[in-house]
Amino acid sequence: MALIYYQERDRSNIKKINELLGELPYFCREFFIGIENNTSTLTRKSYAYDFKIFFHFLTSEVPYFFGKKIRDLTLKDLDKVTSSDIEFYLSYLSYYKFNNATLSNSEHAKARKLSSIKSLFKYFYNKDKLSKNVAAKVAMPKIHDKEIIRLETNEISKILNCVENGYGLTPAQQKFHNATKFRDLAILTVFLGTGVRISELVGLNIQDIDFNVNGFVVTRKGGDRVVLYFSDEVAKSLRNYIRYRKNIKVDKNENALFLSLQNKRISIRSVENIVKKYARLITPLKKITPHKLRSTYGTELYRETNDIYIVADVLGHKDVNTTRKHYAAISDDIRRNAANKVKLRDDED
Repeated sequence: MALIYYQERDRSNIKKINELLGELPYFCREFFIGIENNTSTLTRKSYAYDFKIFFHFLTSEVPYFFGKKIRDLTLKDLDKVTSSDIEFYLSYLSYYKFNNATLSNSEHAKARKLSSIKSLFKYFYNKDKLSKNVAAKVAMPKIHDKEIIRLETNEISKILNCVENGYGLTPAQQKFHNATKFRDLAILTVFLGTGVRISELVGLNIQDIDFNVNGFVVTRKGGDRVVLYFSDEVAKSLRNYIRYRKNIKVDKNENALFLSLQNKRISIRSVENIVKKYARLITPLKKITPHKLRSTYGTELYRETNDIYIVADVLGHKDVNTTRKHYAAISDDIRRNAANKVKLRDDED
């Protein structure tokens, strides 16, 4: 029962992958079958989108491929691609037209698209179906550190008070506030009190929660099921919402914890809009998203524990370097502490 949401999501992703494969060279099917057991459906869907853009680039920008249709490309054609072509592709991604839209990619987006291409070339080279792996010769774009955006400690209490009381909402928003405040408060409290990913929150079912231990079961990236524990403060918010939810007429087969105004499982987009609505009132200059609330929790947890490995484990990071990269206050606090470690003069001087 608890996995129904994820099963439906995977089915939707697989359907989209199959649609995209109908537009890609036939050899891409072999690649997707070969990686199926080691990748998620979301990863494979991303690969399919990336390949569509790459092959569009080849057939429209590289002379050797002019006049060729994407569907008709073969592995012999792929073997004609040079490392210079791929470097040209990275430059092309800075500003290009695709499906009647003008697009641009950040260095992070370029790195992801290049990673997809590297996977494709590596797979067929290892299968002895390409004579060389030219993609391996192309350096990944340099990723510059971005400012880490998160809520400060005082802003956390402000945003929760805003959700609870509806301060600053427009008259139109106020009309729905009584119907949504228990849900919205529970959503933000869960984000800020556990650091769950948005997909993990949306996928929660009522049966996943156990107030006897103050914990709920989430499905992590890769499909692992783990128990996350929460504080009494989070428990109180969840209890209040669940008490309110019992008065909502819901289809007997709907087990989702968080519901939309249509009394169906809430969507990721709706949760993003809820966070944006309240964050805008508290800190209009910061672009706060559910992931930024996750960063906020990671930062606060590090400040309390001073243990990056605890933070990595609770957030579900398999590599602690991911934690270091995303939680600015970890580095910031370390630097602040280091400032007082070196004494220039003895106190008696």
